[in-house]
Amino acid sequence: MSIQVNAEGVSASRVFLPADQSHLNLLQFFIAQFPRIPASEWEERFNDNLILDIEGQPLSANDPYQPNTHLMYFRRLAREPEIPFEEQILYQDEHILVADKPHFLPVTPSGLYLHQTLLNRLKKKTGIQALSPIHRIDRDTAGLVVFSINPEERAQYQNLFRDRAVTKVYEAIAPYSDALATRLPMTYQSRIEESEHFLQMQEVEGESNSDTLIELVENEGPWARYRLTPGSGKKHQLRCHLNALSIPIKFDQIYPVLTPYQEYDLDFSKPLQLLAKDLAFLDPITQEKRAFSSEFSLDRL
Repeated sequence: MSIQVNAEGVSASRVFLPADQSHLNLLQFFIAQFPRIPASEWEERFNDNLILDIEGQPLSANDPYQPNTHLMYFRRLAREPEIPFEEQILYQDEHILVADKPHFLPVTPSGLYLHQTLLNRLKKKTGIQALSPIHRIDRDTAGLVVFSINPEERAQYQNLFRDRAVTKVYEAIAPYSDALATRLPMTYQSRIEESEHFLQMQEVEGESNSDTLIELVENEGPWARYRLTPGSGKKHQLRCHLNALSIPIKFDQIYPVLTPYQEYDLDFSKPLQLLAKDLAFLDPITQEKRAFSSEFSLDRL
């Protein structure tokens, strides 16, 4: 079975029709399966031939529900924020693709973003519909992202990150602190868990589950450039750790104060000053040593 892709290079999602359900027709199934999506949206997707069978043939809203089958469907966004920055492909072979992601661009589709994502831009640019990221960085963060090209090899690359066999180095610009500078370099450790707000992580009492080596690279006036080497990969780990040390990253809209995103009016003049700068690992397929460095840079001090 080939991967279904629309004219914009967006891959279809798959949904299974369980045997323990029954519905009047396919429209009623989708309405029940995805209750947060309005019925009118599913009607329009059927009308626009965005619901397909497993062979890629368009289906009708009134087609019968057939248990134990798979269908495919495309997302559709009426209005999507445009990200006016270009990603770069730094390396590509038959196994992996390494991309340099600009600030503001999500890695994968979510929320308001579908076409304006690193994954779908690369699929459209390369024509490789099996592309899949083997790790993630925040939408706000710029820098390196590695993609697997062959689905059967994906797990071996993902295991590198699971097993902490990848050396990751970040750069950040944050306030300079005399008191902290005397303690650097240091490995900061803490326990990070989800907070009451899903966008923010928080430090709590208990056994450490995150660690970051923090080094001072340079400082001038109120700002400094730091090199950050995470040993673990918790969500927002670097942002959370620097905030805990009272040096939140420059232009951070989540720490220490959560600022609501203006999704359709992004301030592109204030990118989060965090960059996934370097990646190194032993390729599990070729057994070659891999090392990559981002060509993006942060603000000058």
